[in-house]
Amino acid sequence: MVHPPGADPVAPVALPAELYSPGTLFSWPELQAMAADGVLTQLYQRGYLPPGTRSTPRLRARALATMIPPQIRQRVVAGRMTAAWVYGCAREPDRLALLVDANRRLSSLRSTRGCTFHEVRLGPFDVVSLGGLMVSSPLRTGVDIALHVEPERALPALNALLARTELGVRLRLLRLAVEATPRVPHKKGALEKLAALENGKPP
Repeated sequence: MVHPPGADPVAPVALPAELYSPGTLFSWPELQAMAADGVLTQLYQRGYLPPGTRSTPRLRARALATMIPPQIRQRVVAGRMTAAWVYGCAREPDRLALLVDANRRLSSLRSTRGCTFHEVRLGPFDVVSLGGLMVSSPLRTGVDIALHVEPERALPALNALLARTELGVRLRLLRLAVEATPRVPHKKGALEKLAALENGKPP
């Protein structure tokens, strides 16, 4: 347990509701020890929250940002199932799916560990900024999941995206967005996934 000077050693420290990661305030071993003592709970990898703090997209994005080297953080966009986790619609990712705009050089990023890079074309409304990290917008996330993720993982994530009304993704809008994409592989499969959702097929 961590106690401020002069505090009652029995009373737990009241930490503000924010994300803690290794840095000037605490080292990673200190954060792990605090988690073992119940002072913090692990959100993702090296990101920790005070117990009882509600995880939000902003906090999840901040936790992801701690895993991306600072020198490339402004050059990549968290996408696909990684973005779905940020929005609370999928399990935490084993590897980060990062999108790189086709106008940027991808070769210099490939040595980054724990990440999968996808060279894509990003429009002005495809990206939002959350917690110091660029993340694909909810609609772009849904389109990418429909196109590129296998049905057993895609359908639950798409269902969750549609269920979170605050994200503004509607099935008709998602279908129109997929239909409007240029001729790309898996487009037919993406529309079949959306048809399954429309017909109420369980994920």
